Amino acid sequence: LKKMKSNTKFFKKKKFLPVDKFIQNVLYDKKNGYYSTKQPFGKSGDFITSPKVSNLFSEIIAVWMISTWQTLGRPKRINIVELGPGDGCLIKVLINVFKKFPDFNSAKKIYLYEESEFLKDLQKKNVLSTQIKWIKDFKGLSDAPVIFFGNEFFDAIPIKQFKNTKDGMLERYFTLDKNNNIKKIFKKAAKKDVADINSYKSLKKLKFIEFPKFGFEELKKIVKKILQVKGCLLIIDYGYLKPNNVNTLQSVMKHKKNSLLDNLGKADITSHVNFQLLNEFFLKNNLKVEKIVTQQNFLKNMGIMQRAEIISKKMKFSEQTNMYLRLKRLLSPKLMGKLFKVSLAYNAPSNKFFGFK
Repeated sequence: LKKMKSNTKFFKKKKFLPVDKFIQNVLYDKKNGYYSTKQPFGKSGDFITSPKVSNLFSEIIAVWMISTWQTLGRPKRINIVELGPGDGCLIKVLINVFKKFPDFNSAKKIYLYEESEFLKDLQKKNVLSTQIKWIKDFKGLSDAPVIFFGNEFFDAIPIKQFKNTKDGMLERYFTLDKNNNIKKIFKKAAKKDVADINSYKSLKKLKFIEFPKFGFEELKKIVKKILQVKGCLLIIDYGYLKPNNVNTLQSVMKHKKNSLLDNLGKADITSHVNFQLLNEFFLKNNLKVEKIVTQQNFLKNMGIMQRAEIISKKMKFSEQTNMYLRLKRLLSPKLMGKLFKVSLAYNAPSNKFFGFK
């Protein structure tokens, strides 16, 4: 009975919900949503992100941002925007690294883009800095060039799911049966969604399609800002280069796989990012793109091993072992190294961005 009631609260009196709207309610509902009520990060949470694995990850991102400021012509003002900043541990390291580069440090303004009030409070407690401003949109940003950065931001934005049949395209929905159990059904897809999907080459000839409609709405706001003021967007996330008709929705609770429709509001739900589609989207919207690389390649290109070598000289053996184990998690193809990809979209006079060559 309790489970049945908990199912109904995510439908909000609607009989049918497309996959993205249902997951949006489960993750972001202000009263019952996962990101509104739960601390999901780290050992005591449900999953661990790269900045939590090692400070070296965050240091490399800081160095990349400083090098990008130079690529943009060392402007007197630069806006740094982190998208979905988690518990704030990345930005904490960024602030410390930036202090070592006075010219950049005096030019930069830091913004955190966060939807969840619950996580915003967590970030404020963790970061304790007067240098940061929290924003809900990008209208308040000054007209200075901007660097947007999102680590595991895009995978947390709910996706739509479709299948191509001989009777046309159908969209997957969730509904409740008479016992309030959740069932999956397919309904005829909206014409506008079909037209949108058909406009992407990388989605052609697929029988099963995942389409990030909400994600693209978010990205359009970011693209608009980059086109206005110059700058770029760096995305690091887990995903694939070519779609192959697979349902990538997954749920995690306490670092273990969870059945998608169990523990709603108490478990994280994400999907794998289609990086080929992402680059196609950016090109369609007048940004230039770098070739997508793996997290392993990006971090190595940025000199993470050399940095580790330098700091290891002042470490005890046990500390060195710990650091290299954490590095292995970030870089190993069997762990995060290959599954995580790095994408860069930009509007800039130069294309000399580090990490991608």
